[in-house]
Amino acid sequence: MTGYTVALLVVVAAAVLLRWRRPAWYWMSFGVTLAALRVAVRYTSVMDACGLTVPPSRWRLMLARLANRPVPNSRAPRILRIRPTRTGLVLRLKLRPGQDAFDVAAATDRFRHSFAMYGVTSRELCSGVVELRMTGYDVLKRVQMPAKTDPAPMRIPVALREDGAVHYRDYRAVPHALTLGATESGKSVYQRNLVTGLAARDVALVGIDCKQGVELFPLARRFSALADNADTAADLLDALVAHMGDVYQLIRAHQRITADTPDAEIASDIWDLPEDLRPVPIVVLVDEVAELALFANKAEEKRRDQIITSLARLAQLGRAAGIYLEICGQRFGSELGKGITMLRAQLTGRTAHRVNDESSANMAFGDIAPDAVLAAVQIPTDAPGIAVTGDSSGGWARIRAPHTSLRQAVNICNRHADRAPDLPELAAFRPTLPHLATVPAPAAETVPSAA
Repeated sequence: MTGYTVALLVVVAAAVLLRWRRPAWYWMSFGVTLAALRVAVRYTSVMDACGLTVPPSRWRLMLARLANRPVPNSRAPRILRIRPTRTGLVLRLKLRPGQDAFDVAAATDRFRHSFAMYGVTSRELCSGVVELRMTGYDVLKRVQMPAKTDPAPMRIPVALREDGAVHYRDYRAVPHALTLGATESGKSVYQRNLVTGLAARDVALVGIDCKQGVELFPLARRFSALADNADTAADLLDALVAHMGDVYQLIRAHQRITADTPDAEIASDIWDLPEDLRPVPIVVLVDEVAELALFANKAEEKRRDQIITSLARLAQLGRAAGIYLEICGQRFGSELGKGITMLRAQLTGRTAHRVNDESSANMAFGDIAPDAVLAAVQIPTDAPGIAVTGDSSGGWARIRAPHTSLRQAVNICNRHADRAPDLPELAAFRPTLPHLATVPAPAAETVPSAA
């Protein structure tokens, strides 16, 4: 064999090996070029086969007759830009008059087959402009978050979407969220990614973990307040409601509503206050909401009503005061008692990991994105961490958080323990950590004498 043949065989073998073992490396080295060529060569014929072309306009037909030229061909949507990414290609299309973004979205599965891509999603950017995000491989099989993400203070990267984009938990846009998932579905790993992302930000973390604190207390050095039972949780939520009232009084005192104040500078929440006056935002994480809503006697029923009322008040009024809710559970339905559905209606963000039945998925998406219910039910048991996320806009996507062990989360929280603010209103609930006290050096061991 000649040297060129050997080199070609080596390149082909390397490409096959990379595609099998390291699909991300294969995509960046070989796949992106091949995919761009396929799109360029097949684009017009694929659009024609999918019914996404329009006949030539009347003035073009008239010019063709006057010039005695052939009839112009039908025209496909114009490609405004094609951009390679670390996971696929992004096409921005300008639709022709008479075309609709829904027709493009309905053809995404045919695009996936025709362009030999792993997945294709579509979204409308503005009137007449559609973006196609194509992924070259299964990005959720082995999640690798990009090195650089959005540094906004209350926008936390927690997972990767199936189209290769980063999924952010944006508290300014979506103040409160609900996370559902069965046992071993990856719900705890998602929560750890959220806590570790918040640990490096200037934010106070408040935790309620009624499983005797087994999930959140290992991360206690970064928390400003923690409760490990329902009685303590009731008192902690009451303290948060009182703190919320104090913050509103502060906002009213500095609203700056004089006639010479520009409209944009009038304060209506903590983010409109000067930085030296702005209270620290608080994120409240509830690990298992059902433990707060269940009761066995009259005394527990009274406590339960107190807890749900406090949570509903924080959900309705907490955004402007900088208090955000993250509520997790296996189920969140009306069987948990009065006030639960009212609380759920205030939780704009919804994330569902693998669930045990369709009714659990309906609790998350039935009122905002019915199409996401089927996607949540179809999550396989051998893929922990995969979830479906949506919000009140009706859009939804499949995501998967990178695996973060409890040890990794503990190390990150310990590293940023100095960022945990001391809130006087919550001082009684500050976690005590006697196991982190300095341990004296052990005395020298005495070697026992031989018998």
